[in-house]
Amino acid sequence: MKPPSDDYPVDACLSLEDERAIVNATHRYAAAIDRRAWDELDEVFVADAYVDYSFVPELRGTDAVKEFVSATLKHLDSTQHMVANHQVAADGDGAKSRCYLHAQHTRRGVEGGANYVVGGIYRDRWTKAAEGWRIAERYLEILWIEGNPAVVRPDS
Repeated sequence: MKPPSDDYPVDACLSLEDERAIVNATHRYAAAIDRRAWDELDEVFVADAYVDYSFVPELRGTDAVKEFVSATLKHLDSTQHMVANHQVAADGDGAKSRCYLHAQHTRRGVEGGANYVVGGIYRDRWTKAAEGWRIAERYLEILWIEGNPAVVRPDS
């Protein structure tokens, strides 16, 4: 699968209400991750969502996403995922978006330092369900990494 294009034409606008709902869903994702509220991801993704975090095998389904993020982050002392610079556009019957990611991961007592920071771009395809907008496909492009990768390795 391929991420959506970076083309966001002016005439492909959604209503402000739809655009705001999509941006809010990206914020709900970040908040759920940082609060370890894994089940809240059911309100962000469609049940059979496709997710490519670029550094692990591709994931299919919300349960696989929850299992992966839980296993990766539950041993950390804290995380802070921030998303910004949102672009949203209509895309056929759905929508597409992109936003920047800045993710701080902290775990004290790890040899080599307690911090691991990732900067990147989320590119998403959205579908509108009865419950609202949900991510159908998510692609993460990592732009930079700083710090100690052992922080996010459970065996460290």
